[in-house]
Amino acid sequence: MDGSTSPATTGHPMIMANRVTSTPVFNREGDHIGHIDNLSIDKVSGQVTYAILSFGGFLGIGDKLHPLPWDRLEYQPEKAGYVVSLSKEDLKAAPALTREDLETLGAGPDWRDDIAAYYGMGPAI
Repeated sequence: MDGSTSPATTGHPMIMANRVTSTPVFNREGDHIGHIDNLSIDKVSGQVTYAILSFGGFLGIGDKLHPLPWDRLEYQPEKAGYVVSLSKEDLKAAPALTREDLETLGAGPDWRDDIAAYYGMGPAI
């Protein structure tokens, strides 16, 4: 493979998770607002539930991790990244987790409800 093959150019809708992480995220105005740090995948259905968006830190220190509903992201090949209809201010106000909370789920069981309420989704299951 010569490196020119990308998920946007392969002609199929699948992408490997390791290609999603570190993908840039932009708002509708074209501003780079962060990158995808990780994915949250439902164990039973296998569906990606959240993209864990990282922004605001320096070299991974002090960054906030924002679980963003996967269906809020739109992949745009010309940007080689995802676009969300949210401003930086919207994301700063969104529910966020620390890296430790995310790894240990120390945020408690209610964080999914907080995310669902913020993004106007139905109750989390």
